[in-house]
Amino acid sequence: MSPSATTRIDELLRGTVRSALHLEMRDGYMQDDPALRAWRDGHRLDPADRASWWRPWLDVIAETVGRGVEIRRARIVSEPVSEYIRYEYDVTFPNVAAGEQVRWLPRRNAGDIPLPGNDFWLFDGRLVRWGHFSGDGDSLGGELTEDPAAVRLCADAFEQVWDRAIPHDKYTI
Repeated sequence: MSPSATTRIDELLRGTVRSALHLEMRDGYMQDDPALRAWRDGHRLDPADRASWWRPWLDVIAETVGRGVEIRRARIVSEPVSEYIRYEYDVTFPNVAAGEQVRWLPRRNAGDIPLPGNDFWLFDGRLVRWGHFSGDGDSLGGELTEDPAAVRLCADAFEQVWDRAIPHDKYTI
């Protein structure tokens, strides 16, 4: 079965054999997310209590990385960072523990990088999944393309961002 616009990212990851690249460029997403609300109320993940944060998404990441797939996520962020980015920063350590590589690029250092207009995932250097969001950061779904020009744009943009970005363990907010 070939993927369609309704194929979930976890399903796409399960079919990935070499690499999955994810570029995030917004300063906020899903403001009504229950996990974000809990964080606002003071809840923090306990690094020592892996069972409390090893949710299904991280199982997919760990399984995918365990098959030898490299998963890299880069985030372009405004500074000072938004409340949402502070939350995202605080909850990134489980992604790293699952095997995902994460880097942060201050937006001021991305000015001369040709970037696509949307966040994206790039699977195995051949399939782009655009992420569409409302102005408030709510997900409006995705769109898939294997168009060579789109793949090239995303691959080039991601690598330029990655080269300039700061590894999660070295980035401070």
